Formats: sequence, structure tokens, C-alpha cells
Amino acid sequence: MERIRFSDTLDLSRIVYGMWRVADDTDTSAAHVTAKINACLEQGITSFDQADIYGEYTAEAVLGTALRGASSLRDQMQIITKCDIVAPCGNYSDAPVKYYDTSAAHLNASVDASLSNMAIDHIDLLLIHRPDPFMDHHETGAALDALVASGKVGNIGVSNFKPWDWDLLQSGMTNKLVTNQLEVSLAAHEGLVNGDIAFHQKNAQPIMAWSPLGGGALMTQNDEIGGILDIVAHEYGVDRSAVAVAWVLAHPAKILPVMGTNNLARIAKISEAFKVKMDRQTWYRLYTAALGREVA
Repeated sequence: MERIRFSDTLDLSRIVYGMWRVADDTDTSAAHVTAKINACLEQGITSFDQADIYGEYTAEAVLGTALRGASSLRDQMQIITKCDIVAPCGNYSDAPVKYYDTSAAHLNASVDASLSNMAIDHIDLLLIHRPDPFMDHHETGAALDALVASGKVGNIGVSNFKPWDWDLLQSGMTNKLVTNQLEVSLAAHEGLVNGDIAFHQKNAQPIMAWSPLGGGALMTQNDEIGGILDIVAHEYGVDRSAVAVAWVLAHPAKILPVMGTNNLARIAKISEAFKVKMDRQTWYRLYTAALGREVA
């Protein structure tokens, strides 16, 4: 599988396996989670996306249980996780309100908890999960630089940041931010024209795409988008998801879709997206259907 270079110390598989639902599975045993990891590795999917808040702050520990039982897997993986969301559940059940915390104290505590929960000694890529309107970019930037210097974190990125949020945080850092994880799909295509993707494409900063299947909605839509997805899927002998992901993969910004499913059979088919040859006309047929109108 193609790999994308993020920095001198990090490259990720072109498709990333998202673990936001791993704690919601009916089977969270180490054996079952290990089977999911192996199903990804067999396809060349070596990058795994987590966040401290996933599964109400339990998903990282589910992964950690698997890694404790099969420590050799860690050397084959790049582990991504996120922090800064504090929600009144799990470890923060006494929080009076949902909020974002990019203070140095919270970032340090979050990273230490993530390392412990996942049974690892470093995080390959740490993302600030949401822009914090109360962020002191000098404090946050210095804390992130210190985490890299400590060896606890290899690289820093963000998630859901607008270009101005990116620039603000970067201005307080020595290390370069390496990626922004954005919602990109046929159901969420605004980033293609509002400057979000263009900003990073111009600066050769790889983008990760969360929810590339529109939260699963694209798999059941009985409309023009669904009809075109079915036509292309039939042509290549794949399912709708492969076509929807191929649409994201085709963009010249080199976007990395983050794919999440707990179904082993579906995990085994994630890489089928590469079977689909998404030419410009097919890409625009799908985009036009997503817009609900002809391009201007």
C-alpha cells in the first residue's frame, strides 16, 4: 500500500484504521482486537487512529489490552491519538460542562494517560482534537514542543482546525504541525471549496479524512449519489464503500481516509478502494450528485 510522508520521522499508510468504535463492539477481548489489527496489517494498513475520548475514554485501554498480549504488534504500527476534549462522562463524569482544554497541565496529563492506557512508550502522532477558543497558543505550543523533546510524542498535528487556527498554534511552536484531520466525504465536501483543503494542499501538508463514508449514510442512500455509487461499484466488483473511499483517495491533495468498522469481514475489504480507477469525469459525476446541482 502507498505510504505518505508526514515528516522525517513519520510516514503513514494511505488508509488509516479508525478505532473510535472499538470499545462499542460486543467483543472487546484482546484476541478480537488483535484480529482486527492483523486484518489491517495484512493489507498494508499500519496506521491506527485513536482519541482519549473515544468510547467515553475507554477505547485506548481496549487497544492497550491487545498490545499487552501481543507486544510485537507495536513495532508494525503507527499510533495516532487525540486530546483536549473534556466531556462529562467516563474519567470526567464530574465535569460541569463539555469544554476544550489545551493547557499544558491537561496536555501532559492526557499524554501520560494515553501512553499508560495503550501500553506504549510513545505516540507517533498526537492531534489536538478540536480548536480551543480559549487557547493560549504560547503555552500550548511550548507544551507540545516539550512533549516531542521528551520522546513521548513523535509528531504533532491537529483535527478540525481552520487555517487561522492552524496558523495561530503554529506561531507558538518550534516543531512543525504535520497534518489536519478534517471531515471529508461525498456527504461533507465543503472543505473542497471553502479553503480548508486548499490551504494544506498549497503547503504540501497531508490531510486525514474522518468519516469518509458520511457516518455510514452513503451506504444506504437511495438517491442519485447512491445510484452512481452502485453503478461504479458494479463495474469494479466492489461495494459502495470502496467507491466512496476511492473518491476521497483520488483528490490530488493526497487525503488519507480514516476507516472505522468493527466487522472483520469489512475490515478485510477496506483496501478494495484501490481497485477503483476514479477518473475526472467519474469524480465529477459523484461530486455533482453530492452538490445536488451542476457545477457553476
